[in-house]
Amino acid sequence: MAHEYGSVVALKEKLSIEADDDSRDTLLTSALGAASRGIDNACGRRFWLDGTATPRVFRLAGRVVCEDDGDLLLVDDIGDVTGLVVEAGGGLSWAALTGYETQPDNALADGKPVTGLLRSGSWGTYTTRVRITAKFGWPAVPDEITEAALIQAARLYKRKDSPEGIIGSAEWGVRNLSRRDPDVWALIEPYILPGFG
Repeated sequence: MAHEYGSVVALKEKLSIEADDDSRDTLLTSALGAASRGIDNACGRRFWLDGTATPRVFRLAGRVVCEDDGDLLLVDDIGDVTGLVVEAGGGLSWAALTGYETQPDNALADGKPVTGLLRSGSWGTYTTRVRITAKFGWPAVPDEITEAALIQAARLYKRKDSPEGIIGSAEWGVRNLSRRDPDVWALIEPYILPGFG
Protein backbone atom coordinates (compact mmCIF):
# COMPACT_ATOMS: atom_id res chain seq x y z
CA MET A 1 0.00 0.00 0.00
CA ALA A 2 1.40 3.39 -0.92
CA HIS A 3 -0.23 5.55 1.72
CA GLU A 4 2.55 5.92 4.26
CA TYR A 5 2.60 9.04 6.43
CA GLY A 6 6.17 10.08 5.77
CA SER A 7 8.98 8.99 3.52
CA VAL A 8 11.82 6.51 3.81
CA VAL A 9 14.19 9.46 3.26
CA ALA A 10 12.78 11.27 6.32
CA LEU A 11 12.90 8.04 8.34
CA LYS A 12 16.56 7.52 7.42
CA GLU A 13 17.32 11.03 8.59
CA LYS A 14 15.56 10.37 11.92
CA LEU A 15 17.60 7.17 12.35
CA SER A 16 20.89 8.78 11.22
CA ILE A 17 21.16 6.43 8.24
CA GLU A 18 22.94 7.78 5.16
CA ALA A 19 20.48 8.75 2.42
CA ASP A 20 22.29 6.67 -0.22
CA ASP A 21 22.37 3.53 1.97
CA ASP A 22 19.56 1.43 0.49
CA SER A 23 20.48 -1.83 2.27
CA ARG A 24 17.70 -1.37 4.83
CA ASP A 25 15.02 0.18 2.62
CA THR A 26 12.79 -2.91 2.71
CA LEU A 27 12.77 -2.96 6.53
CA LEU A 28 12.25 0.82 6.71
CA THR A 29 9.38 0.72 4.20
CA SER A 30 7.74 -2.11 6.13
CA ALA A 31 8.09 -0.23 9.45
CA LEU A 32 6.68 2.98 7.95
CA GLY A 33 3.71 1.16 6.45
CA ALA A 34 2.97 -0.65 9.73
CA ALA A 35 3.27 2.59 11.72
CA SER A 36 0.91 4.38 9.33
CA ARG A 37 -1.75 1.65 9.46
CA GLY A 38 -1.36 1.44 13.25
CA ILE A 39 -2.14 5.15 13.50
CA ASP A 40 -5.19 4.66 11.27
CA ASN A 41 -6.41 1.85 13.52
CA ALA A 42 -5.77 3.78 16.74
CA CYS A 43 -7.56 6.89 15.43
CA GLY A 44 -10.45 5.08 13.76
CA ARG A 45 -9.87 7.03 10.55
CA ARG A 46 -7.35 7.39 7.76
CA PHE A 47 -5.55 10.51 6.69
CA TRP A 48 -4.79 9.87 3.01
CA LEU A 49 -7.20 11.10 0.36
CA ASP A 50 -8.91 8.94 -2.26
CA GLY A 51 -7.65 9.58 -5.78
CA THR A 52 -11.18 9.49 -7.19
CA ALA A 53 -14.67 9.92 -5.79
CA THR A 54 -16.05 6.61 -4.54
CA PRO A 55 -19.54 5.74 -3.21
CA ARG A 56 -20.28 4.71 0.37
CA VAL A 57 -23.68 3.79 1.78
CA PHE A 58 -24.78 4.96 5.23
CA ARG A 59 -27.77 3.91 7.34
CA LEU A 60 -29.36 6.81 9.19
CA ALA A 61 -29.77 4.98 12.49
CA GLY A 62 -27.27 6.44 14.96
CA ARG A 63 -25.85 8.89 12.42
CA VAL A 64 -28.32 11.79 12.54
CA VAL A 65 -28.04 14.55 15.13
CA CYS A 66 -30.91 17.03 15.49
CA GLU A 67 -29.50 20.57 15.41
CA ASP A 68 -31.37 23.87 15.77
CA ASP A 69 -31.04 24.54 12.05
CA GLY A 70 -31.70 21.01 10.74
CA ASP A 71 -30.59 17.40 10.85
CA LEU A 72 -26.86 16.70 10.73
CA LEU A 73 -25.87 13.43 9.06
CA LEU A 74 -22.50 12.27 10.43
CA VAL A 75 -20.34 10.83 7.65
CA ASP A 76 -16.86 9.42 7.19
CA ASP A 77 -14.16 12.05 6.66
CA ILE A 78 -14.53 13.75 3.26
CA GLY A 79 -11.33 15.47 2.15
CA ASP A 80 -12.49 16.88 -1.18
CA VAL A 81 -16.03 17.73 -2.29
CA THR A 82 -15.16 17.66 -6.00
CA GLY A 83 -17.66 15.21 -7.47
CA LEU A 84 -19.73 15.06 -4.25
CA VAL A 85 -23.08 13.36 -4.88
CA VAL A 86 -25.64 12.61 -2.17
CA GLU A 87 -28.50 10.19 -2.87
CA ALA A 88 -31.20 8.40 -0.89
CA GLY A 89 -32.69 5.00 -1.66
CA GLY A 90 -31.38 1.47 -1.89
CA GLY A 91 -30.54 -1.35 -4.25
CA LEU A 92 -30.73 -0.07 -7.82
CA SER A 93 -33.01 2.86 -7.03
CA TRP A 94 -31.28 6.04 -5.86
CA ALA A 95 -32.58 9.62 -6.00
CA ALA A 96 -30.34 12.69 -5.74
CA LEU A 97 -30.71 14.81 -2.61
CA THR A 98 -30.09 18.55 -2.49
CA GLY A 99 -30.43 21.27 0.11
CA TYR A 100 -27.56 20.25 2.37
CA GLU A 101 -24.46 22.05 3.63
CA THR A 102 -21.10 20.54 4.51
CA GLN A 103 -20.07 20.72 8.16
CA PRO A 104 -18.14 21.99 9.99
CA ASP A 105 -18.13 25.34 8.26
CA ASN A 106 -14.84 26.08 6.43
CA ALA A 107 -13.46 22.62 7.27
CA LEU A 108 -11.63 22.13 3.98
CA ALA A 109 -10.29 25.69 4.00
CA ASP A 110 -8.85 24.95 7.46
CA GLY A 111 -7.20 21.71 6.25
CA LYS A 112 -9.74 19.49 8.01
CA PRO A 113 -12.28 17.06 6.57
CA VAL A 114 -16.02 17.46 6.19
CA THR A 115 -17.57 15.19 8.84
CA GLY A 116 -21.26 15.96 8.44
CA LEU A 117 -23.97 17.10 6.05
CA LEU A 118 -26.60 19.50 7.45
CA ARG A 119 -30.05 19.51 5.89
CA SER A 120 -32.88 21.83 6.91
CA GLY A 121 -35.37 19.01 6.43
CA SER A 122 -35.27 15.39 7.49
CA TRP A 123 -32.88 12.89 5.92
CA GLY A 124 -35.67 10.28 5.99
CA THR A 125 -36.74 7.47 8.28
CA TYR A 126 -34.41 5.18 10.20
CA THR A 127 -34.67 2.64 7.34
CA THR A 128 -33.50 5.15 4.72
CA ARG A 129 -30.05 4.66 3.29
CA VAL A 130 -27.93 7.50 1.99
CA ARG A 131 -25.27 6.94 -0.64
CA ILE A 132 -22.49 9.51 -0.71
CA THR A 133 -19.99 9.65 -3.54
CA ALA A 134 -16.93 11.70 -2.58
CA LYS A 135 -13.19 11.68 -2.11
CA PHE A 136 -12.91 10.27 1.40
CA GLY A 137 -9.97 10.95 3.71
CA TRP A 138 -8.24 14.19 4.71
CA PRO A 139 -7.35 17.10 2.41
CA ALA A 140 -3.69 16.64 3.45
CA VAL A 141 -1.93 14.53 6.06
CA PRO A 142 -1.55 16.63 9.25
CA ASP A 143 2.04 17.33 10.30
CA GLU A 144 1.42 15.67 13.69
CA ILE A 145 0.38 12.42 11.98
CA THR A 146 3.48 12.43 9.78
CA GLU A 147 5.75 13.00 12.79
CA ALA A 148 3.97 10.31 14.82
CA ALA A 149 4.37 7.84 11.96
CA LEU A 150 8.09 8.57 11.67
CA ILE A 151 8.63 8.18 15.43
CA GLN A 152 6.66 4.93 15.51
CA ALA A 153 8.37 3.60 12.38
CA ALA A 154 11.80 4.29 13.93
CA ARG A 155 10.66 2.44 17.04
CA LEU A 156 9.40 -0.51 14.97
CA TYR A 157 12.62 -0.62 12.97
CA LYS A 158 14.71 -0.73 16.16
CA ARG A 159 12.44 -3.43 17.59
CA LYS A 160 14.41 -6.05 15.64
CA ASP A 161 17.25 -5.37 18.11
CA SER A 162 15.09 -5.80 21.22
CA PRO A 163 13.96 -9.42 21.54
CA GLU A 164 11.15 -9.98 24.01
CA GLY A 165 10.66 -6.20 24.25
CA ILE A 166 13.85 -5.66 26.24
CA ILE A 167 16.40 -3.08 25.19
CA GLY A 168 19.75 -2.27 26.71
CA SER A 169 22.38 0.45 26.59
CA ALA A 170 25.58 1.27 28.44
CA GLU A 171 24.00 4.45 29.83
CA TRP A 172 20.61 3.15 30.96
CA GLY A 173 21.19 -0.53 31.47
CA VAL A 174 18.50 -3.05 30.55
CA ARG A 175 14.86 -1.98 30.49
CA ASN A 176 11.51 -3.04 29.04
CA LEU A 177 10.02 -1.09 26.16
CA SER A 178 6.78 0.65 27.06
CA ARG A 179 3.68 -0.61 25.30
CA ARG A 180 2.81 2.83 23.95
CA ASP A 181 5.16 5.63 22.96
CA PRO A 182 3.98 8.74 24.86
CA ASP A 183 5.15 11.13 22.12
CA VAL A 184 3.27 9.25 19.42
CA TRP A 185 0.19 9.15 21.60
CA ALA A 186 0.36 12.89 22.35
CA LEU A 187 0.61 13.65 18.62
CA ILE A 188 -2.31 11.45 17.51
CA GLU A 189 -4.65 11.89 20.48
CA PRO A 190 -6.46 14.99 19.10
CA TYR A 191 -7.29 13.01 15.93
CA ILE A 192 -8.81 9.94 17.63
CA LEU A 193 -12.50 9.47 16.94
CA PRO A 194 -14.66 8.85 20.02
CA GLY A 195 -14.83 5.14 20.78
CA PHE A 196 -11.32 4.41 19.44
CA GLY A 197 -7.90 4.43 21.06
